[in-house]
Amino acid sequence: MALVGNPNSGKSTLFNELTKSHQKIGNWSGVTVEKKSGWFNFEGKRHEVIDLPGLYDINLSDSNIGEDERLVRKFLTEHDADVYVNVVDCNSIQRGLFLTTQLLELGVPTVVVLTMMDVARRNKVQVDSSLLSERLRCPVVEVAAKKSQGLDELRSAISEATASDLEKLDSDDMRYKFVDEVALEAQEQTQRAPNFTKLIDKVVLNRVLAFPIFLAVMYLMFFFAINLGSVFIDFFDLVGAILFVEGPSFLLSRINTPEWLTALICHGIGGGVQLVATFIPVIGTLFLAMTLLEDSGYMSRIAFILDKPMKRIGVPGEAFVPLIVGFGCNVPSVMGVRNLKSRPDRILATIMAPFMSCGARLTVYALFAAAFFPTNGQNVVFALYLLGVLVAVGSAWCVRKYLVPTTSQSFSHELPTYHLPTVRGIFTHTWHRLKGFVLRAGKAIVLVVVVLNMASTIGTDGSMGNDNKENSILSSFGRLITPAFHPMGVEKDNWPATVGIFTGMFAKEVVVGTLDTLYSPPTNTVEEFDFGETLGEAVTSIPQNFMALSESVADPLGIAVEAEDSVEEAASSHQVEINTVQAMQSLFNGQLGAFSYLVFILLYMPCVATIGAIYKELGSFWASFSTVWSVVIAYSAAVMCYQIGMLGTTPIQSLITLGLTVLLAASAFAFLIFWGRKQAPEEDRLIQVAQVP
Repeated sequence: MALVGNPNSGKSTLFNELTKSHQKIGNWSGVTVEKKSGWFNFEGKRHEVIDLPGLYDINLSDSNIGEDERLVRKFLTEHDADVYVNVVDCNSIQRGLFLTTQLLELGVPTVVVLTMMDVARRNKVQVDSSLLSERLRCPVVEVAAKKSQGLDELRSAISEATASDLEKLDSDDMRYKFVDEVALEAQEQTQRAPNFTKLIDKVVLNRVLAFPIFLAVMYLMFFFAINLGSVFIDFFDLVGAILFVEGPSFLLSRINTPEWLTALICHGIGGGVQLVATFIPVIGTLFLAMTLLEDSGYMSRIAFILDKPMKRIGVPGEAFVPLIVGFGCNVPSVMGVRNLKSRPDRILATIMAPFMSCGARLTVYALFAAAFFPTNGQNVVFALYLLGVLVAVGSAWCVRKYLVPTTSQSFSHELPTYHLPTVRGIFTHTWHRLKGFVLRAGKAIVLVVVVLNMASTIGTDGSMGNDNKENSILSSFGRLITPAFHPMGVEKDNWPATVGIFTGMFAKEVVVGTLDTLYSPPTNTVEEFDFGETLGEAVTSIPQNFMALSESVADPLGIAVEAEDSVEEAASSHQVEINTVQAMQSLFNGQLGAFSYLVFILLYMPCVATIGAIYKELGSFWASFSTVWSVVIAYSAAVMCYQIGMLGTTPIQSLITLGLTVLLAASAFAFLIFWGRKQAPEEDRLIQVAQVP
């Protein structure tokens, strides 16, 4: 059976109540539209359920509907279900019955479900379901899914459903006339009741108050999703280290497992799982916040408020929320993009998301600001954040113009009735989203972490345990390709900066640890891992981080950088050796070299977790394209920044380098566009044909 209905009609709530925990979330074959399926038992029979995306009209042309609606229409017209359960919001019955008449004409057994009956009664609206059943010639069941009312009657009706013999309506005019007649007969408002949705919208959508209220909601959501979620990151990180890295390593060492196998299992696979675990709190709280906004009805208002300004850069208003979350972490930003209805919109927003400067990059900015910009570090950090936004907008413009064109047509926005979400519904939806990230994106993350960790731990002589040491394969490769970074100010002796770029693929905050280890003299002291102490630290980290939440209230984006009075203070505040700060100051070419390096750190490929999220949402091609696109932009921008700054010192050499960089960048962009047009998935090429005016 398939649940069919308008958007915001209560399908997902009904689906959750019918299937309980028996759910599976994946993608439809050949496309990346989310597919929700489940099952329930009734009278000894197992009933499979599919929750189809919402739509209004089966007969609209391809150019007027999104990918998800085309998929639903294909599913319905090919009769891929034994029973259609048509979900109709009884508070907007006329709109819902238009689709109902189309479904009945398909000749498939159909049951009409009237949802949100509790809201209708509160609004003094009565619906005669018996009369509706008589006119539509099919079963009609009243359900209040949030209160689990009417579910047994629905299950019984599904088991006994037969095809309707409703007379075919030959035109939309006849259909509208029939729907109006039926709605007028079956629906009655017994007395005037205050419309709370309209009352709230008079304030929330007020011309003057709409944007300030939106900013306040965004502030609260960002604080909740990023800062509150971050409270639990240390706990997940330390417990992950015990369960997946140090614990297995201890056990394997007791049975004399070969070093290479221990490194593969513990630091490779285990390290990857640990990295995935650290993202669970932030992604979980983000999904929780977004589900709350969606289920309450405010998310549709956000799309309405921001649609016009966001359309100017080619993405809908709904894209603003996940993009701004990217300032905290790019992974939930990419995962949040899946709420956009159109695949081209999802592609553009996903291309933009990695350029939102995440909190992990801030650790690198802060260290360099302390070493090179002790008095105006705040301005440098703000400039980097602004540059990231500008590059994101420019990337969206380029990809939209040359690779994934979208229509500039503005579609109408449905503003659903405000609802008080149920705790169970919110946590069920959040859990399934979070599980999808862990199971799918986690696989790609672990694979990349295994490769990078093994390259970091294996030495050129075949020895193991060379993490962040000069003789590791990764460090040797860094020294080998350092000359390629010379145009952006990284000299041959500064090869640790190159290695930091590669380890930054794990997570951008790893750059600081890499630089600290490679710049400072090595020590022979090795601290033994203490399981009890680490577990205690994990548990105590939660209340400690809660206590520090007050510092985030005035700076939810976390971009504040404090001035440092000395090298010692800078090293101490960022938990690195004094030698590290001194080495950075001597090996980078002053503020210009440091800023150019930060430009590259800002723009180059996102961390493996973000790449994994892109892979999950859009597939391997767009994950590869986003990675290559960002590296080309990062290298070009960093070289141009450095060479423009060197014009006063070496004008001829800098002009030649700038000219070559512009030429190479233009060639690289042309190749990427050509590659994208040839290799983009077939559904994206079909979208281009369907949506280009």
